Amino acid sequence: MYAEPLAQPRSVTPPRAGRGYWRRLLPLLTALACLTRVPSFAHPLWNPDEGYLAVQARMLAHGGELYETVVDRKPPLVPWLYQGAFALAGSDSLVSVRLLAVLAHLLTAALLAALARRRWGDTAGRTAGVLYLLISVGLNPEDAQAAGFEVFMLPCTAAAVWCADRGHWAAAGAAVGSAFLAKQTGGAVLLPVLWLCGASWGGLLRLGAGALVPVLSAAVLTDPAGFLFWTVTGSGAYASFTGSELHMLARAVANTALLAAACAGVLPLVARARTKAADLWLWLASAAGAVALGFHFFGHYFLQLTPPLALLATAALRTVPRARRNRALVTSACCCALFLTWGLLAPRPELTHAQRLADAIGRRTTPDDRILLWGIHPETYWLAHRAPATRYLTAGLLTNYSGGRDGPGVGEKYAMKGAWATLHRELATHPPRLIVDDSRGKPYAPDRIRSLRRLLAGYEEVAVVDGAVLHARAR
Repeated sequence: MYAEPLAQPRSVTPPRAGRGYWRRLLPLLTALACLTRVPSFAHPLWNPDEGYLAVQARMLAHGGELYETVVDRKPPLVPWLYQGAFALAGSDSLVSVRLLAVLAHLLTAALLAALARRRWGDTAGRTAGVLYLLISVGLNPEDAQAAGFEVFMLPCTAAAVWCADRGHWAAAGAAVGSAFLAKQTGGAVLLPVLWLCGASWGGLLRLGAGALVPVLSAAVLTDPAGFLFWTVTGSGAYASFTGSELHMLARAVANTALLAAACAGVLPLVARARTKAADLWLWLASAAGAVALGFHFFGHYFLQLTPPLALLATAALRTVPRARRNRALVTSACCCALFLTWGLLAPRPELTHAQRLADAIGRRTTPDDRILLWGIHPETYWLAHRAPATRYLTAGLLTNYSGGRDGPGVGEKYAMKGAWATLHRELATHPPRLIVDDSRGKPYAPDRIRSLRRLLAGYEEVAVVDGAVLHARAR
């Protein structure tokens, strides 16, 4: 374990020098954070994760219990954030959580600026904060602009390294634990934090205690057994490379290429740089491992790479002439503008489908009716203002279908443990007014799922909307 004094680098800027630094920088970062998130307000929803979280928040607000009647393979922090935002601003719009996402990006940028300033000076601090915001939009807009799990994980990971850089080990541990509570892979930031801690046993004890407090508190506030199952032990089949390997590999290459394009102005400098900040390289490597974990390579996973990339790029820019540095920043700004234009102009066919389907559901049900949506787009529940008839909001939890996985990894036997028995019990207690088959030829279609065909036996087809089939309960 590395144990040199690198754990607490001395500040380049005298403590009382430049007292107006943050008064000048924070308005700039705030304006840039707002500008780079303008596309996020262009659509009511960006991806199924937002829809899932919105439905969960409504269920929690109506008495649902996390990891009991409200379930997902994720920790509780972001569902709680959605629930809190909806309590303050209503659940008919995601504007409130989008504003929280802007704040999360701003906080991440400010923490990175503080890290860079402490190590390399005022100019480096400004560069790191600005660079992060520019490259953080460099993915498909449905990944970069959504108020998803990774967005709220990023300030926690940045805070963990910020605290470790100053030797605040208990606070660093609490930040690591909070990152895990936003999304499990956020815990990967523990590696650079451990590097900075070195062999200090007192620091390690405080770090461990700090990390355990928020995690154990979340387990106690929910259901400890359910928390453990849904966040750690129950996702073995999901975190597998089996099924559609070429599809997943293509997604990994595509999203890597998108992020590389967003970093085109600085990536060549980072690749050639001889930056000795080993903790930053370890941060990047651990984030890359977190992206690969589970072998799904969704675009929003890649957001975890952007904070260490911004810091490494800042370190690399310090060693080049001013003209080269300016070109790199201008190139990054131009790439950012292209991604923002994409976000504002790109069509959203799946959202349009979900809206049409929600309208059809609304015409055939009342607000008190429950429905079962058999698909992977839970946002339809939210758009239709209808309560789900089950805790399982997607077919993925009942078949292990996710992100294009096909073949031997999809089917009833790959469902979450006990899911089908629970589903049958819930539907017997509260039979849904409609069952909406939104599989549209996917591997979890009724002709491949025997239990679903049995459920549909008591229903009759009443409408077809863009390939989705609505089945009403026979009278």
